[in-house]
Amino acid sequence: MVGYPSPDPDGPLYHKGWYHIFYQYNPDSAVWGNITWGHAVSRDLIHWLLLPLALVPDRWYDVNGVWTGSATRHPDGNIYMLYTGSTGNLTQVQNLAHPADPSDPLLLHWVKNAANPVLLPPPGIGPKDFRDPTTAWLGPDGLWRVAIGSRVEKLGLTLVYKTRDFLSYELLDHYLHSVPGTGMWECVDFFPVAVNGTKGLDTSAAGEGIKHVLKASLDDTKLDHFAVGTYDPVEDLWTPDDPKNDVGIGLKYDYGRYYASKTFYDQEKERRILWGWINETDTEFDDLKKGWASLQTIPRTVVLDGRTGADLLQWPVEEIESLRLRSYCFEDVLVGPGSVVPLHIGSATQLDIMAEFEVELISGKKTDEENSCDGGAAERSSLGPFGILALADASLSELTSVFFRPVQTSADAVTTYFCTDQTRSSLAPDVFKVVYGSSIPVVGDEKLQMRVLVDHSIVESFGQGGRRVISSRVYPTKAIYGDARLFLFNNATDVNVKVKLKIWEMNSAFIRPYTH
Repeated sequence: MVGYPSPDPDGPLYHKGWYHIFYQYNPDSAVWGNITWGHAVSRDLIHWLLLPLALVPDRWYDVNGVWTGSATRHPDGNIYMLYTGSTGNLTQVQNLAHPADPSDPLLLHWVKNAANPVLLPPPGIGPKDFRDPTTAWLGPDGLWRVAIGSRVEKLGLTLVYKTRDFLSYELLDHYLHSVPGTGMWECVDFFPVAVNGTKGLDTSAAGEGIKHVLKASLDDTKLDHFAVGTYDPVEDLWTPDDPKNDVGIGLKYDYGRYYASKTFYDQEKERRILWGWINETDTEFDDLKKGWASLQTIPRTVVLDGRTGADLLQWPVEEIESLRLRSYCFEDVLVGPGSVVPLHIGSATQLDIMAEFEVELISGKKTDEENSCDGGAAERSSLGPFGILALADASLSELTSVFFRPVQTSADAVTTYFCTDQTRSSLAPDVFKVVYGSSIPVVGDEKLQMRVLVDHSIVESFGQGGRRVISSRVYPTKAIYGDARLFLFNNATDVNVKVKLKIWEMNSAFIRPYTH
């Protein structure tokens, strides 16, 4: 596939035995432009068949790009695909498409509605600040609601429209929610989560035992922020549970290279699945040379964290385990202060790693420290950092560190950080080499745990069961193929670390064109 699978995953859904994902795509080049919707299907979310292009920019209302959109499954069996089009004068408008044959499991052909555009920017909203409709949800009055991201100067906000037929709309006289200082909200998502339980919920679910997640991709920072709160379906207002962690100023889906995410409800397995994209940090020349740029992460399930009540737990879909090959188990590997321990598993380019860490204080002291993730894996302190070195070569000239750093904040309190350090990930000069991370809640008697998926140049790291996630796009030049290795490290000065691991070599998924 030559081209640019640009930022956004679009219109994900499950239909007649197939998972569908649409995605922004430039079929002509590995750089941004000519934004078209690619289309792929899968039986298992892992192996994918590439279908013909679904939507191309061929009408006045989308001539400058078929931008982000979402699918809504109607109880009558119809599928409504709302998407943003960019007009000849770059005005953002909302358009409706539907499958030519809803009975077709592959949904090969799509038709743009003759009434397009169905929505224009309302008064007070800039022509370039009106985009990315959500999946619709059904209100208690029998009308559908659709949310659209926007801004008024630096006020980030979500508009809500009511509709009965997806052709005629009424704009509510208030915002679903807004946050000062956050700028343009794009790729907004809004969905329910169960307060108790591990199953996902249909987008229209509401009532007792349900919270709602509001997520926005911030155009100013290119970060995906979310908050958990309460939705009033009568007043159509959403209120964050914790105003200090409101949308755009608090929690993120992913603390690494990740943007423009979108969820959908998988009615087949009763789960909510999250898609997001990882973009490149190399040069445009490099992208043109390799003929592609950007990729989607492994799909993740999303549930509310029952232990904190404020976080989401993201976890790779269970189908990823079908790629597991040979496994390796390590029990109580002792990693002393300042040491690096090799894990002899052969090539380490495609791995699924489960690791649990137990810390033993050996000096009898804990120093007060101000360290977080910022100092990276090399900056030593009493209690950390410690973790794994992925995509490392034998000489450790290249490595990507995934680690915990506990920090003593008072006599009886420790704050733990979960981090990824890319500063030594590549000898290539023209790529980002940064440190990502966040503090991570460790509840009760939980041990420090991480799961790390390694795939040649992608490292997806999940801390404490997915309470924090970090996606890394790296460009190793020596730690590739058979020369990639895996190590444990402990850069703390005053603790021993015992590590329990289970590691699987991973097979490759197939992505190939669909043939009749």
